[in-house]
Amino acid sequence: MKDEKRRISATVTAIIMFGIISMLGDVVYETARSANSQYLSLLGIGAAKVGLVFGVGEFLGYFIRLISGLLSDKSGKHWAFMFIGYGMLIVVPLIGFTERWNVLIVLILMERIGKALRSPAKDTILSEVADREVGIGFAFGLQEALDQIGAFAGPLIFTAIFFFTGKSGALQYKTGYKALFVPYVILMIFLALVFSRVKKNGLVPEIKKEHRTEKLQPIFWIYTAFTFFCTLGFVNFSTIGYHLKATGLMSDGNITLVYAVAMVADAVTALIIGKAYDRLKAKSGKKTGGLLVLMFLPVVSALLPVMALSNSAPLAVIGMIIFGVIMGAHETIMRSAIADVTPFDKRGTGYGVFNTGYGLALMGGAALMGFLYDLKMTGAIIAFVFGSEIVAAGLYYKLNSSVKGHSA
Repeated sequence: MKDEKRRISATVTAIIMFGIISMLGDVVYETARSANSQYLSLLGIGAAKVGLVFGVGEFLGYFIRLISGLLSDKSGKHWAFMFIGYGMLIVVPLIGFTERWNVLIVLILMERIGKALRSPAKDTILSEVADREVGIGFAFGLQEALDQIGAFAGPLIFTAIFFFTGKSGALQYKTGYKALFVPYVILMIFLALVFSRVKKNGLVPEIKKEHRTEKLQPIFWIYTAFTFFCTLGFVNFSTIGYHLKATGLMSDGNITLVYAVAMVADAVTALIIGKAYDRLKAKSGKKTGGLLVLMFLPVVSALLPVMALSNSAPLAVIGMIIFGVIMGAHETIMRSAIADVTPFDKRGTGYGVFNTGYGLALMGGAALMGFLYDLKMTGAIIAFVFGSEIVAAGLYYKLNSSVKGHSA
């Protein structure tokens, strides 16, 4: 009994530490992402070049996850990928030491590559730590909630610097980037501590190389296809924010305020839905039983453009809350479920494949919706979203059948 309590305590502590690491990571890179475009513009770098850099960065950020997931599984060195990936965040504060555009672009791209290297390995380890004692849904829900705290608090560093200096020149931007050394160092300390705690308490099994023979099951591919079409029809904030600004429905200040409200909805949803995922899994008695909570996603995703792209401010606000709910589900259940449809020794690969498909769907959907919006074809956007979510709903029923036939 004492050993069980000690193990649960060690597991919960490790999960909280993982959450703090994610939060600090968000403080570092989300702070930079909130300022990079403005800083590059201030240095006279054109919009086309900036757009190309960020487009390439996002592509690398998702595509390399497929490679890093495969390699982390093949080598079994998940922790090494985590330390290298998080270690590469050092490039963010280094941005504050240069104004050379070619160096800045390399540093910005390296940050995205670092995230791609660590993400599949981190999700693999976190899912295994949480699985046996407290629930994967709870672990990813808590991590997402802490992520949002970091994403919200981080950019306030630049806000404070601009406010207290009364200026927003290159010097102030450099100061803001350099200040990110502090959360970076704390993050690396926590990473070393959680590594020590997980190893000491044996929270992650050692998989021998000769045992890495299991394959990704059909249910994984059905699930991946479901998430692809769900995400393809997910209206990105870039389209919603542009719509609110272009139509004059809200002032710039109110748009950012509504976005903040959506992030609160994201965090609350992550905690609630993560717990619901674990309870449904326990109630069904099947490892894949939690997948059934996904049934609401195609429905709310189809509602999003009707609300958020309307010409009514109140409906747009409701739409943004729905946006936050969907984001919370994406970041919690969708990531949690990979652990339940893949064996541990293939989990890095599973997360790599999942993230690559997710990124392609997000990029493709956002690009098409932006193109249709420029042509003033809001109705076509709604039709496209409905079509994507109908396909997702069909795949959900196939997924549901697979869950019922899947062993516990």
